[in-house]
Amino acid sequence: MAARPQAFPLGTLPAPGRSLPRLWQDWRLRLRRRILIARAIRKRRDLARVADRTGAIRRGDILCCMVVRDEAMRLPHFLDHHRRLGVDHFLIVDNGSSDGTLALLRDQPDVSLWQTGGSYKASRFGLDWQNWLLLRYGRRHWCLTLDADELLVYPYHETRPLPALVRWLESQGRDSFGALMLDMYPEGPLSAQAYRPGEDPVGLLRWFDSGNYSVQVQPRMRNLWIQGGPRARVFFGQDPRRAPTLNKIPLVKWHWRYAYFNSTHSALPARLNAVFDETGGEVTSGVLLHTKFLPSILAKSAEEKARRQHFADPARYQDYYDGLIADPVLHCAAAREYTGWRQLEALGLMSRGGWV
Repeated sequence: MAARPQAFPLGTLPAPGRSLPRLWQDWRLRLRRRILIARAIRKRRDLARVADRTGAIRRGDILCCMVVRDEAMRLPHFLDHHRRLGVDHFLIVDNGSSDGTLALLRDQPDVSLWQTGGSYKASRFGLDWQNWLLLRYGRRHWCLTLDADELLVYPYHETRPLPALVRWLESQGRDSFGALMLDMYPEGPLSAQAYRPGEDPVGLLRWFDSGNYSVQVQPRMRNLWIQGGPRARVFFGQDPRRAPTLNKIPLVKWHWRYAYFNSTHSALPARLNAVFDETGGEVTSGVLLHTKFLPSILAKSAEEKARRQHFADPARYQDYYDGLIADPVLHCAAAREYTGWRQLEALGLMSRGGWV
């Protein structure tokens, strides 16, 4: 189903039935969830404690879980942004950084830090490590699971911190929150301007695509599948189904029986994926401002092309890395300059969903 990006929900969507095949599918998903939890428990052995401050986590604290590698430039602003939103404690795995990331994080009083030299790909792209930390420390907490190049925004985020948002979600009987990952980019070539640690990357990456998105609902788990934006337009025009998935469920009130299934694009149990209204109403949602396209992306793309850790079939994405290394211009005539969350709501990229 192709459409311009709309506020979650995405129109009227068919409700799942409870036929015998569906019951069989539900049983298989329960089994898969148990397997994922078992994997996470086993993969905890990959992690070595560097700074364990989890004893300071209090009842009701909002946590942020992430895996990082060589993100010393982005992390000062990332941490400050999400502290302002109301994150109380960060659970972070460093996967072999060599740029000072480990030392930077070790000195943060609200960060608990683990280190691993394990394979990012073999840990399901870090998801096994994150599922373990969420299982061990996230129970009964609202938990953000993010990448270092993602900045969460949502309705009223400047004046209503995350505790207000999660109280609203709980009043609606919800324990998960959906967001569109919105690729931000500069006006000229990716390398044209300089970025310094601590700066807001959106000051450099001010532009985004407001259209050219496709939306589907995956029947197996009833999760959204959104593709589009500048990466689909520039790098995957000949094969759009290979374009990155843009829907995420970054905020969940965690339970030890939960597990992320495919990055934060989907989770188990499948009811956590109900971040849209199948009857055609609106559900409160947010946006992850994706700051991937800082000037450092050129060198990182060359490194990741060689490491082959970011895709299940890395050979299929060599041309994507080559395209980034070539220092492209992602800006186009239809690009929009970012002005704030109200603009994103007006464009249908997020929704208040009755929160006033």
